[in-house]
Amino acid sequence: MNSQVSQIFVRLKNSHLMVGDWLVFLLTPSLAFLIHLDPNLTADRGMHSLTIATLLFLTIKSTGLLLSGGYRHCWRYASVSELLQLSGTMLLMLLFQTAAFETLNQWHPVWFVGLPSSLPLMDGLLSWLFVGSLRFGMRAADQAQRPNQKHPEGVDKKSHRTLIVGAGSAGVALVHEMQRNPRMGLQPIAFIDDNLDKINLRIRGISVVGDRHFIPEAVRQFKIQRIIIAMPAAPSHAVREIAQICQSTGIQTRTLPTIREILEEQARPDAIRDIRIEDLLRRDPIQTDIQKVRSFLRGKRVLVTGAGGSIGSELCRQILRSHPHTILLLGKGENSIFYIQQELEKTIAKLQQEGSFPGHVPNLEVCIADVRNRDRLAHYFNQFQPEVIFHAAAHKHVPLMELNAPEAITSNILGTKNVLELAIHHQVKHFILISTDKAVNPTNVMGATKRMAEMLVLQAAKRTGYSYVAVRFGNVLGSRGSVIPTFQKQIAAGGPVTVTHPDMCRYFMTIPEAVQLTLQAAVLGRSGEVMMLNMGEPVRIVDLAQDLIRLSGYEVGKEISIAFSGLRPGEKLFEELFIPGERYEPTEHEQIIVVRNASSNVPDTLLTTVMHLSQAALKNDTSSIRQWLKTIVTGYRPDPYSTTEVLSQKPTVHKPALLSQRQLTIDLPTPRRLANGLPIQ
Repeated sequence: MNSQVSQIFVRLKNSHLMVGDWLVFLLTPSLAFLIHLDPNLTADRGMHSLTIATLLFLTIKSTGLLLSGGYRHCWRYASVSELLQLSGTMLLMLLFQTAAFETLNQWHPVWFVGLPSSLPLMDGLLSWLFVGSLRFGMRAADQAQRPNQKHPEGVDKKSHRTLIVGAGSAGVALVHEMQRNPRMGLQPIAFIDDNLDKINLRIRGISVVGDRHFIPEAVRQFKIQRIIIAMPAAPSHAVREIAQICQSTGIQTRTLPTIREILEEQARPDAIRDIRIEDLLRRDPIQTDIQKVRSFLRGKRVLVTGAGGSIGSELCRQILRSHPHTILLLGKGENSIFYIQQELEKTIAKLQQEGSFPGHVPNLEVCIADVRNRDRLAHYFNQFQPEVIFHAAAHKHVPLMELNAPEAITSNILGTKNVLELAIHHQVKHFILISTDKAVNPTNVMGATKRMAEMLVLQAAKRTGYSYVAVRFGNVLGSRGSVIPTFQKQIAAGGPVTVTHPDMCRYFMTIPEAVQLTLQAAVLGRSGEVMMLNMGEPVRIVDLAQDLIRLSGYEVGKEISIAFSGLRPGEKLFEELFIPGERYEPTEHEQIIVVRNASSNVPDTLLTTVMHLSQAALKNDTSSIRQWLKTIVTGYRPDPYSTTEVLSQKPTVHKPALLSQRQLTIDLPTPRRLANGLPIQ
């Protein structure tokens, strides 16, 4: 029966509505005449005139609906926008027919003798009521039939009773989709919302039953089988607390994609997915000046070193949206470069179909090379003549570089020196080094080599005047070698999850967030500056491990345990952000800080030290490497300092205040200051 109704709808389209409208328009003038309150007016006095008025009104309203597209809507899925459009059309037709009625009545009074002057108004209101009822009655009848439809084979016929956390626009849109599409297998039962003004209200027939603290009771009372957090713009602390409450009920909990995923078309607004660790650490959406970034990169030949890595590949994705002339994908790992090349080619094909590249389609050039191989780099520079360079190629794993210090020297220092020298030779005006917070007062070889890479960039900027800058940020969630993939593998293996120390803290950003700010910093940075990204508050690694265990559906300490293994070689308990002697100032972007005097802190002996480090690396002389790094990198101590000195004084990280002189005053009790009493100037 339902399929037959659907076939009728398809065959007739909206011609049945047109017939229904004509019947309404033929009846409403008579009905308006009959219900008029003037006892002196009778049907005998106005029957002929009423016929003329009926034909006039029918012509005007039918023509208006045709011209306005009133018969092109699929009213089975109509919403408020269609209702507003219909109301606007009927109001306009009311004005037309009133004007026509009054004009003809003045020109030829005999035509409308015996008819009240309010007839056009009464007829218009009745027409709007009946025409609207006809359309939305179809929609209501269709929705009433849908819950009884049989699901196709392979789809669970039983809808799960679902609690929606968040009665905002996202939650309401999700409920609308659930009601419209039974194939989702989700039946909305109730809303949860912290806005007390919404409690006990009904939205799309669903009640708002309480705030987040009512979730356990709602699960019990309404026999909830699924929970969906529909709060794409909520801050991390809110999502974390709600997720913990939901997980305590033992009910499967999922969420909607974030605002960033929706804006970047990574997910549909109504797509439901599992909660990720990024949701628990998310911040307010970053406001970037997209137009400035696009103007900076549009039509340029952009080289990305380390293009197959976590940061490099995301740089390529975001650079592509700025319509560059060419993206040079340079990396030594053929598989990772192949994967990002394939992904970008698919993206370009999709954007071409959508017409997003009206002019030149960006070229993709694959360059398999190691930044330590100067001759190979020179070949690509000669061939493609890059105009902007993002240097992301580096060794970044702290414990591994402690054990393989020569590799850190040749890749992070000599590789950077090679790319810089070729950039200068080819007069590349823009060079952006991807640095790290581990370059600040480093206790490990990796951090010290990245600090030296910064110095090389700053020295090149000072010598050439070109816009060469470094961008520092902390750990990125989900990058290769980071704690998240490691913890996930340990959880999948049944545990335990190993954390080095219960008080270890790190700064975290999502990969897209870090790259987004890096591109913005590239636009804002001037020659010889170090840009620092605001990474929010530090996160305890043990808290991160506990969150991941819970998100994986296990109970911490019972099903999956946490083991503390102790600090590894070169690791700090707390990362630091500021170097003594550096002057920090705000930029026009609130989440980017700049070190204005960074170039003044570059020692004159830099290149000489690089030469000695190169010789020590060739001899695999790790002891000499550490000694030479110690002579030039401020704050570098080859051996990890004792953590027992600072465990009793857990630092509180304050965001530095921005003074009227546009200079930052730092009041940051970092572990280094606590241990050594070093003042930050």
